[in-house]
Amino acid sequence: MPTPFALLETIDDPATLRRLPRSDLPRLAQQLRDYLLHSVSQTGGHLSSNLGTVELTIALHYVFNTPHDRLVWDVGHQTYPHKILTGRRERMGTLRQLGGISGFPRRNESPYDTFGTAHSSTSISAALGMARAAQLKGEERKAVAIIGDGAMTAGMAFEALNNAGVAHAGGNADLLVVLNDNDMSISPPVGALNRYLARLLSGQFYAAAREGAKAVLKHTPLFELARRFEEHAKGMVVPSTIFEEFGFQYVGPIDGHDLESLVPTLENLRAKRGPHFLHVVTKKGRGYKLAEADPVNYHGPGKFDPSVGIVKPATPPKITFTQVFGQWLCDMAEADPRLVAITPAMREGSGMVEFAQRFPQRYYDVGIAEQHAVTFAAGLACEGLKPVLAIYSTFLQRGYDQLIHDVAIQNLPVVLALDRAGLVGADGATHAGNYDIAYLRCVPNCSILTPSDENECRQALSTAFGQSHPVAVRYPRGSGVGAAVEATLSPWPWGRAVLRRQGKGLAVLAFGTLLHPALAAATKLDATVVDMRFAKPLDEALVLEMARTHAGLITVEEGCVAGGAGSAVGECLAAAGLAVALLHLGLPDRFIEHGDPVKLLAACGLDAVGIEQSIRQRFAIRPSLAAVNA
Repeated sequence: MPTPFALLETIDDPATLRRLPRSDLPRLAQQLRDYLLHSVSQTGGHLSSNLGTVELTIALHYVFNTPHDRLVWDVGHQTYPHKILTGRRERMGTLRQLGGISGFPRRNESPYDTFGTAHSSTSISAALGMARAAQLKGEERKAVAIIGDGAMTAGMAFEALNNAGVAHAGGNADLLVVLNDNDMSISPPVGALNRYLARLLSGQFYAAAREGAKAVLKHTPLFELARRFEEHAKGMVVPSTIFEEFGFQYVGPIDGHDLESLVPTLENLRAKRGPHFLHVVTKKGRGYKLAEADPVNYHGPGKFDPSVGIVKPATPPKITFTQVFGQWLCDMAEADPRLVAITPAMREGSGMVEFAQRFPQRYYDVGIAEQHAVTFAAGLACEGLKPVLAIYSTFLQRGYDQLIHDVAIQNLPVVLALDRAGLVGADGATHAGNYDIAYLRCVPNCSILTPSDENECRQALSTAFGQSHPVAVRYPRGSGVGAAVEATLSPWPWGRAVLRRQGKGLAVLAFGTLLHPALAAATKLDATVVDMRFAKPLDEALVLEMARTHAGLITVEEGCVAGGAGSAVGECLAAAGLAVALLHLGLPDRFIEHGDPVKLLAACGLDAVGIEQSIRQRFAIRPSLAAVNA
C-alpha cells in the first residue's frame, strides 16, 4: 500500500528531484509540506517559516545543479525542506537533538549546506564571496543567496548589495539574490498584481529597505537616486529601482508558491550573467491554517498534535528568566520615566510584549540591527535617558565594537539584559551565550552581574539600572530552580558576594545558576560555597578571605573557562601574591553541539555529579586537605 509520502520517499537527493517531470512538482510540494508538519510536530523546531518555503526550495534544487551551484540560506530557519530533499529525510526525527541533525545549515553535515548560517543577514556576503571565488578559479557555477525580508533590515545585507554592484577587474559577479518576502503573510492571498503592489509598497519591508539604502548610499552619488526613489515610490509600477541602483537586475515580485512561475523564472535567471535580484512573495505557515493565522506562535513550537495545534499545559510551567525580565521591565518603567527599552527584532523572545503594549512610546524595535541597537542606546543615554537593551548574549557579539567605542569609552549608563547566556540547547553553538563574561570582562567601565535564580535576576536588573555606567546582567534560557520572585525593586550591595554554605577545606565560588549544582556537590564534600553574583567587579575581599582560610578554590560558571570569571579569580590571587590550588570549571574550549541542555551540562561535567567528580579528582591527592579536614 502506498504511503502518504510515496513520491517524496523516492527523492534522496536533488539529482533525483531534477529527473521528475515538472507536472509532478505540485504533488511533491504537498507531500513535502505534510511531511514537514508531521516531522516538526514530533520533534519541535521552526515551523512557520519552513512551511512557507516548500515550493521555493523545490524550485531552486530543480533548476540549479546543486551542490555544484551554491545555495546559501540566510539564518537557516527555513531550511528544513532543503534538508529533507538533500538526503536527510530519514534523520528528521533527530532534529536539534544530541547526536542528531542541526536545525541550521552546517557545512560538516552535508555538501548541500554550502555555508553555515544561523545569525541573520550573512547570506549575500557569503554567496558573493563564492561567486568571486568561482571567477578567480575559472569555474562555471552559480551562487544563490536566499534571504528573508526581516534579514534585509540589517546593514550587513546592504553592505553586501553595495559591494556586489561595484565594478571589478574580474567582471560582474554571477550572483542571484532571492528575497523571500513574507511581510504580508497574514493578509489575504496575493490577488491582482496592481492591488498587491499597492500593499507591497506600503509594507514594512520597503520602509526598512529605503532606510537601509539611505545609510549605505548617503555619501555616494547614488544617494540622490535613493532620495528620488523614496519620493516617487507610490507612482512606480514595479519596486525595482533601489536594487537596480545597486547594480542588480530586478525581477518580481512573483508568487513564491506558484511552481509554474518559479521554475521558468529561475531557469531564465540561471542562464543570465551578472548580479540578479528575484523578489518572491510567500506566506509563513502556508498549508497549515493554524500557523497561517498565528505564524509567531508557530515559529518555533515544541512537540504538538497537528490536528489540535499548540495547547497550553494544564499546569502552568515555572516562570522563566525571560518572563522575570519582562515583568521587571514594566515595573521599573512605572517607577522611573527615564527607562526606555530596545530590542533588535526579538520582542517575543526577550519577553517584551507587555512592555511594548503598555509603554509604546518608550519601546524601540530596531530590526535585525545589533550594531545600531547598541549605538542607539548610547545616544539615548547621552540625553539623560536610561536605556535597557534586551539582547541575546550571542547577538551582542555583533555589536561588540559599538559596545566598546560608543558605550564603554563614554561610560554611558546602558543596561545590557543578556538573555540566553550559557548553553541554549537545541539551537546549538551558533546561539549559545558562552563568551559574554570573557568578552565583557576585559572592557573598562563595563560590569557583569550573574544572578543565580529568578529572584536574584530581578534584583540584579534593579542593581544594574541604578548604576551610572554600562552594566550587563546575564541569565539563561528557560526557568531556574523556581525561586519565588519578590515584587520589590531592591538592588544588591554593589560588588558584594554572599556566603551560601560554610564548609571546610575547599571553597566553591559559583557564578550564576550553576550555584545550585555546586551547592549539591559541596554538601557531599563539606565545602564552602559562595554566590559570587558579580563577575566584575569581583568581591576581591571575600575571594582573598576564602583563599587564606581554605586549601583550594574551585570556580564554577556556565561560560567559557578561557578568560571567564574563574580567570578573574586567578588574576585577583596573583595580584595579591597568594598561592592557592585552583580548579576552574566551565565550558571547554570547543563549540558545544545542540541537544538537551541538561545532558549537555552533564557532558561538560557541570551538573552536581560532574562538579563533585572534578573536585575529587583534582584535590584527592593533596595531603594538605586531610590536615585541614581533621
